[in-house]
Order: sequence, then structure tokens, then C-alpha cells
Amino acid sequence: MTSCTTLAPKADSSSVAIAPGTRIGNYDVAALIGSGGMGEVYRAHDARLGRDVAIKVLPAAFSADPDRLRRFEQEARAAAALNHPNILTVHEVGSFSADANAPASPYVVSELLEGQTLRDALSGPLPIRKVVDYATQIASGLAAAHDKGVVHRDLKPENLFITRDGRLKILDFGLAKLREPEPVAAGVTMAATRNLETGVGVVLGTAGYMSPEQVRAQPIDHRTDIFSFGAVLYEMISGARAFRGETAADTISAILRNDPPELTALNAAVPPALERIVHHCLEKAPELRFQAARDIVFNLEALSASPVTSSLIAPAPPRRRRLGARAAVSAGVALAAVAAAAGWWFAPRSLESPSFRQVTFRHGTLGTARFTPDGQNIVYTAAWEALPPELFIVPANETGGRSFEVKNASLLTVGTNNVVVALTPARLSPFLTPGTLARGSMTGGAPKPEVENVQAADYTPDGSSLAIVRYDAKSRRCALEFPIGKEIYRGGALLTDLRFSRDGTHLAFIDHPAVGDDRGQAVILRADGGKVATGPMRESHRGLAWSPSGDEVWTTAPLSDGVVEALDLRGRTRELLQVPGRLHLRDVHPDGRLLMEQGTVSRGMIVVT
Repeated sequence: MTSCTTLAPKADSSSVAIAPGTRIGNYDVAALIGSGGMGEVYRAHDARLGRDVAIKVLPAAFSADPDRLRRFEQEARAAAALNHPNILTVHEVGSFSADANAPASPYVVSELLEGQTLRDALSGPLPIRKVVDYATQIASGLAAAHDKGVVHRDLKPENLFITRDGRLKILDFGLAKLREPEPVAAGVTMAATRNLETGVGVVLGTAGYMSPEQVRAQPIDHRTDIFSFGAVLYEMISGARAFRGETAADTISAILRNDPPELTALNAAVPPALERIVHHCLEKAPELRFQAARDIVFNLEALSASPVTSSLIAPAPPRRRRLGARAAVSAGVALAAVAAAAGWWFAPRSLESPSFRQVTFRHGTLGTARFTPDGQNIVYTAAWEALPPELFIVPANETGGRSFEVKNASLLTVGTNNVVVALTPARLSPFLTPGTLARGSMTGGAPKPEVENVQAADYTPDGSSLAIVRYDAKSRRCALEFPIGKEIYRGGALLTDLRFSRDGTHLAFIDHPAVGDDRGQAVILRADGGKVATGPMRESHRGLAWSPSGDEVWTTAPLSDGVVEALDLRGRTRELLQVPGRLHLRDVHPDGRLLMEQGTVSRGMIVVT
């Protein structure tokens, strides 16, 4: 398809039909290539510069108000001056009348694009790689426009165009202002209300992407585009609209009052960091959203630089000497087991380095991983090659592993006697929605559901009892229960990485104070709930396990590159290990082996001349 704008099956009744050969300004019309509620789009030829262009001719009714037309022309010219690779290049704006007695119709001349709209591409959820790519391009274009004081007001999949070479272009800057009803006075919303109820213009068709302040006809700024961007991003990830109803009024009500369904219920592969970006964009109050599109670009670029390839590294045989802390690790390593002997510790300036051995080599995303109690096997959750998450087991001295043939379940913990505790539906991050705790066996068979609204769980060392973290939807906080049903600690928005000490006398976890934020601090309790120690707050805190000796917990903060830190029962901290890359501690076996995740990053360079 060749087009430069949104296409729809039927043109507005006030559109004009222009015959091939008609001259509009300096352009010779060749053919009609699309039509919609905002007018008709024609391919035309610019003889002066020897190039083909697209001309969108708008209905004459849009120029009935000279003041609104003037403001539209001002903004369209501002958009024409943006000169950004992710914004449609506008060459000219003007007015045209095929008949001297007929009212003039505004038109916009722009570059001619070949490809399809994002709406055409959204037959379902897009691959996460494409989502991040497209979202970064959209946010970059918005940032450039906002820097010049230009607000789109009508961002939606129909106004986003994907060229044949994968370039995403934002279309129709300024057109929303032309059709936007002007409030009679401050606080008066009669015009907007009437527009929504009668379906005048395109409000009915784009209600699902409008910000709360926009549907209330309140003053808007660039943050309305950020809300619309969030709605588009949600749809790219899930394949479903964030806000929808049987009628336009139902959709508007959802925008004002409801949160969209959790993304993980629609796409289990969504990274938690990407989900947090979506939620931050879709805040009802403008002051709670991202305050600048450039902040979104920064977060998306950080996400694209996060681990994208996952693999297991099995430990080398334990060595009978103290191991050092520094090691050169291959960039391909993502989940690793580090060899150390029982009771050995990592000295940052020791002369020797720990050894790493890769166990899995497939591309995908890893979830929870644990040694079996005997240390002979590793059980883990993974979503390989964009497939749904499932459970795998691999001998610690081998590579690859086999599936349990348990689909849509993710590992919580491993107990004695081959017992596996899983969570359904599956999730690859503890920062996603809670699920149902289910028990199964490593010999096969579907896990049996037992407890709902569970975020984390761990067995006592003898496998006789479980401690769980249960999410309370009313308070939006998590509670630690041990045994199940007896609350011993109430924490912040999320408690993750729950682990019993080697002797079962203590529990440790990471307490995260805010929803969707991995900032947190390690906490150590007695098994009866008495607090023993609290570690420092880290901007990103994931991964916790007890040391081989059981007298301290070891944790990782992924934003602190390659550092494993220890917290003892007195609250003292020390650095244990530092290696290249961002580490995520998954488990520590009593014989001293560490199971860690480390991501690989693919980077490229684009040179524009």
C-alpha cells in the first residue's frame, strides 16, 4: 500500500472529489490513494522538484471558522519545521477550491510514504522486540515535537505509519486542533459533550486513545500525547485496546475511571520494565505520568539494553581453596552457577577468580531458577524463542535440560522429595500480578492448585511447611504468612525473593515499597516474625539467597553492575563479588555454588549522512 495517512473505507460526506490532472497549488494530482473522515489523500507530482508527494484535502467545513483555520495553519507550519525522521515531513499547507463559487478546502502537502499504518499491522500482539523498537521511535518523534511546543492531540495506530524499511512516522500533526471543539468558556464542556454523544467528526472513533483531561475538555498540554502513547503501547503489547466499551460513552467512562486489564493476562512475555512504562504513561492525573517524552525514550532505550539472551552456567567442581571475586565473563553468559566450596567466601581482591560454565544456549527470557536440595539438578522457568513460559530441569553438570511438559506455570520453589511449587498462570517476573500456588512433582503431571493471590513462597529446609507472600488487593500490600494462614509481617507493595535460612530459624526477602518498581531493601526476620536486620535501599534490588554457612544473605542489585553483596544478622554489608555485566542472583547451594543470571546485549550503530 502507498499512502501518507490514515485510510478508512468511507470518506466524509463533506469531502471533495478531485479529478486526475487537477492542479492544486504547484502540484498535479495523479490519483486518489485513500479517504477517511478527515478528507481524501491524493498522489501528486511536484514538477518543480521532480518528486511525487501526497496531498490531503480536508472538507471545506473545516475552514468555516477562520480563526481555527489560522491556528491550524500555524501549527501545521510548526510541524513542517520539525525535521525529524519519525515525523511525517510536511512541505506546504494551503487552501484549494475546484470551483470559484465553492468554499475553499484546506490541504496539506507531505512526503509520500510506502508501507502500512500501525493499525494495519495490529492483527494481534506484536513481538516485544518490535514493540520496543516502534515505541522508541514514536516517543522520539513526540519528544522532538514537544520540544518545539507542538502537541499532536490525536495519537492512535491510524496516525502511525510503518514504512517498508521499518521506519515509523507520526502523521497528522495539527489536524486534531483543526477539528477540536473550542470550549465556550473555561470549565464549560457542552461542546465536547455534544461532540461525544453525537459522534461528530472522529471523536467516536478515537475515544479509546484520548486522555482524561481531553475528554473532559480541560486545558491540555504535551502530557495528553503521553497518555495516548501509553494506550498505543498497551495495544501493541496485548493486541487489545486499553480502554474499550460497547459505546463511546462506555469507553470514555473507562478512560476516566478504570485501569486497563493487566498486560500479563494478555501477553505473558511482557517484560516487567515495559509494563511499568505503560502504567506510568496511563496515569489518570497528568502530573503522575512521565513529564516528558524524552524520559520515555530513555526508559525504552534502557529496556532495549537489558538482557535479551538467557542461558544457564553450571558450576565447575568445587575447589578446596578460597576463591577470588574478579572474573572475566563471556558476554554470552546470562544465568550462571559460580563454583565455591562449603564455607568459602569471596574476597574482592583475592588473586584467583571463580569459574563459570554455561548450561543453556537458547534465546529467550528466564524466570526463577533453583538448585534441587541434593545439588544434582537445576530447575528453572523459561520462555524460549517467544514461546509461552514453562518449567525445565537440567543436571547441574550438563547443558540444555528437558521440559516438565507443564505449560503456563512458573517456578516458585523446590522442596525435598522431588516436590515443585509453581505459580499459575505463568509469569517471568515477581513484579507481575499474583497467581495461584500449585504443587507438583519433578516426575511430571500438572501441578495441583492450592492457594490464590500468591506472590512468593519457600519451603522450610526439611520440606514440612511453606511460607508464602500473599497479595491483599484492598490494601495493595503484601503479607508474609508462616505457616500459611498466619500473618507474621506486612510489608510494602511487593515482597520478593522469599527464602528460609539453612536451619529454618530465619526468613529473608526483599521489600519493595511501590507498585511496579524494583527499588527495595533486603529484610531478615526470625521465623516468628521478629525483625532482625534491614539492608540499604537499592534503586534496583532483585535476587536473594542465604550464604552457604547460613549466617548472612547474599543479594544483587542489577543496576550496580556485577556486584554481589552480603547482609549479615547484625545489618552489616560487604561486597562479595564483582564481575562484568548486570547480575541477578537466583540461588546458592550449601556447597558454595551460586546460580546467577547475566544478560547479553546487542548493540548497533546507524550512520545518517
